[in-house]
Amino acid sequence: MEKERHVLIAFPHPDDEAFGVAGTIIKFTDAGVPVTYACGTLGEMGRNMGKPFFANRETLPDIRREELKKACQVMGIQDLRMLGLRDKTIEFEDEEEVADKIFAVIQEVNPSLIITFYPGFAVHPDHDAYGAAVIRAAMRLPAEERPKIYCKAFSEGCVDILGKPDIVHDVMDVLDRKLEAIKAHRSQTEASVAQWQDSLGNKDEEFLQWVGKETFWTYKGPVVD
Repeated sequence: MEKERHVLIAFPHPDDEAFGVAGTIIKFTDAGVPVTYACGTLGEMGRNMGKPFFANRETLPDIRREELKKACQVMGIQDLRMLGLRDKTIEFEDEEEVADKIFAVIQEVNPSLIITFYPGFAVHPDHDAYGAAVIRAAMRLPAEERPKIYCKAFSEGCVDILGKPDIVHDVMDVLDRKLEAIKAHRSQTEASVAQWQDSLGNKDEEFLQWVGKETFWTYKGPVVD
């Protein structure tokens, strides 16, 4: 991993960072690199309410806020920004206005690297819309001042269009802490983590490859079909 001046993580929901990026974040913070997380929403429209249930539609926003704070503590993130957008509506927001919020953070923290979703290749409409706004914000900077942008992509067939990811981080050495960050989002992840126990115990190679390697595409501009 390259030494960075400052890393900006930009995802729309609490727990978006945990599954695919937590190990990378931990490695940066362990190396003394400051990390800012610009989280778009509180995930208040999430369908999971814990297993067994301990949340409801009224309590879920506050629960997810506290879970996010706990996950950030595990990952060593000291600068958490909650941008106040509404879950499952980002695709209907004015993209320039969302970009304004993100650009203000970019101007303040001056990151050398931004990590977000690859628009069009991240399955959920909020993922695609927020990633597009993040990239729009970064592109406002002159090319010589623009940070690198690493994107997460996982839609079916994305490799056929984008090619193989050009950034691969092995995070097996911090896997225990990555799993702790995932578990911090208890309302959303408890059932999944319970299902993983056999795979972890049996050292299932396919599972460990999925959870122990974090892959990214360097954003190089719009994809033209």
